[in-house]
Amino acid sequence: MLRNATEDDVNLMLSWRNQDNNRQVSKTHHVITADEHARWWAATRSDPARRVLIYLHGYTPCGVVTFFDLRFDGSRTGSWGFYLDADGLAERGETLTAWTGVMQAAVEHAFDVLDLDRLDGEVLAHNTVVRQMNRRFRFVEGTGSIEFHDGREITVIPISLDRATRRRR
Repeated sequence: MLRNATEDDVNLMLSWRNQDNNRQVSKTHHVITADEHARWWAATRSDPARRVLIYLHGYTPCGVVTFFDLRFDGSRTGSWGFYLDADGLAERGETLTAWTGVMQAAVEHAFDVLDLDRLDGEVLAHNTVVRQMNRRFRFVEGTGSIEFHDGREITVIPISLDRATRRRR
C-alpha cells in the first residue's frame, strides 16, 4: 500500500536513503546531509510534476516511491524510482516480499491512479538483481550511457513500461 509522504516522514526517508545498500545502487552514493535532504523535500513537495509516497508493508512504513517529470498534457508519462528500508527488512526476513510489493504498488499507482500511458526509469548496469526484477514486471531496457557521479563512472540504463504491456495481478 502507498500513502502520501508527509513532513513526519522526512527523517525516516533520509535514514533509509543513507543506508549503504541504497547508496550503492543510486547515482549519487555519498551520504545525504540533513540540509541537502531538506532542500530536496522543500522543492519536491511544491512541484506539481512530482509525487513522493511511502510504501507500507503490512502496516509498517518501509519504503519510498518517487514519481517525477509527470506529464498530463497529451502524452501521459512520468518517471519513477524507489528505495526500501533495506536494513530493517533484512532483519525481519521481509526483503523479497516488500520488494515485490513496492514494485507492484508503484506500477498500479502509475497506471491506475496517475493514469499514465508510459512509466520510465533508470537502473544502474551493475544492479543485476533489480534489472532482473524489472524484466519480471515487463520493463524494457534501453541503451545504457556512461555518466559520472560522486567521482565514479557508472552505466545508467533507461527502462520503460507501457500501459498495454504491464503485468497485472
